[in-house]
Amino acid sequence: MSGDLEIDHGGAIAVDTEAMRDVGRRMTSLASHLEEARDAVMRARGIIVGAPGFAEQVDVGALEASRDRIGALRSEVDEASIGTLLMADAFEIVELRAEAEALAHTDAAAAAALEARIDRMVTADARIGAMADQLVAQWENERFEGLDTQWDMGELLPPFFTIGAFIGTTARLGHVLPGMTLKGDVEPVSVTTVKSSTPDAPPATLRGAFERMPKDASAQVAVEKLRFDDGSTKYMVYLKGTQNFVPWQAGGPEPWDMKSNAELYTGEKSASYKAVIDALHAAGAESGDTIGVVAHSQAGMIAVHMAMESSFDVEFVATAGSPTVGTFRDDLLAVQILHTDDVVGSMSGGGSPAGSGSPDSFIATRVADPNPGIQDLALAPHRFEPYLETAEMIDESDDPRAVALDDYWTRLGEAVSVERTEYHAERTR
Repeated sequence: MSGDLEIDHGGAIAVDTEAMRDVGRRMTSLASHLEEARDAVMRARGIIVGAPGFAEQVDVGALEASRDRIGALRSEVDEASIGTLLMADAFEIVELRAEAEALAHTDAAAAAALEARIDRMVTADARIGAMADQLVAQWENERFEGLDTQWDMGELLPPFFTIGAFIGTTARLGHVLPGMTLKGDVEPVSVTTVKSSTPDAPPATLRGAFERMPKDASAQVAVEKLRFDDGSTKYMVYLKGTQNFVPWQAGGPEPWDMKSNAELYTGEKSASYKAVIDALHAAGAESGDTIGVVAHSQAGMIAVHMAMESSFDVEFVATAGSPTVGTFRDDLLAVQILHTDDVVGSMSGGGSPAGSGSPDSFIATRVADPNPGIQDLALAPHRFEPYLETAEMIDESDDPRAVALDDYWTRLGEAVSVERTEYHAERTR
């Protein structure tokens, strides 16, 4: 496996803001305890020095050295606490700016109120605004790492590998904000069952979830219905990426094609999106039912819109190499995997500088293919297999958010039965 894995709460945010503030407050409390310990040492020294003959039996110099070491440690903890709380404020500025941008599309007054709050915070301490700007600048410098170093036939090829990043950062279509629902008409599709099975259990790891993609070559969607002891049900849906990349065949029978790619990226309804909704209904899912979505490439765009506008209660989204990222509600667990050298994924503009979803949600990034070669022409970093490797790296990570993801698999594992159906979809005109 190549490339160091980075796991962040958002593109420019390492951890959830409140979690960082909690660390800062704990350090402040520790500094107070250290001061109490320093005072206790000083009192002990005073007692020893004041007791006749006692000082000759105790190393007073060692006590004084301990006092100095505790004092120095207290100063270090104080400094770290102040820095941590400042960083939490900087993270909050990044989050508030992203939230204000999102609200501008749906609630101008609320957006203006947030902007005023940001101004007050920055005015109160100019360091916070500067730190927030630095965080975003660093993220912007690193979000496309590896794209411009891919194989270009000794500079004979045009700058093909940076096209996605250019589109993502200029068109700003890669970040789906609240209120940005799919528009227009959609072609009719037919959805038919091609394979049914009863797996022993739901997935137990992130890689395992991505490996539940449809096995039948003709299927684009797999739906698993999970039943639990209390009679409740959940659905997991696994969505393949683009199946037909040939431009002049766009709009043909295959819904997972370049036409659907263009439609979804520009905010239009696609046959592939409709096919997924139809497949869920065919599997028995109804409005309000709980859904988890695992998706690669084009299907990542489908997953984003399912979570943000469908009638289902989407509780979990895992995407790999998606050209768009979503602004998810704060009780949705979102895992976004993005290779920084992935041309298709770069169309998201590198994602969002702020976090999205629940506090345990995260964005995992790495350079998937750091060695330039002819494989770059086949978009090697975007292929499914490297994303499987990255999912496995997340499974093996000791990052608290990766560990917290195990709780989701544990809850799924309580299912007493799993019914799996794979579906093939076609445009019917």
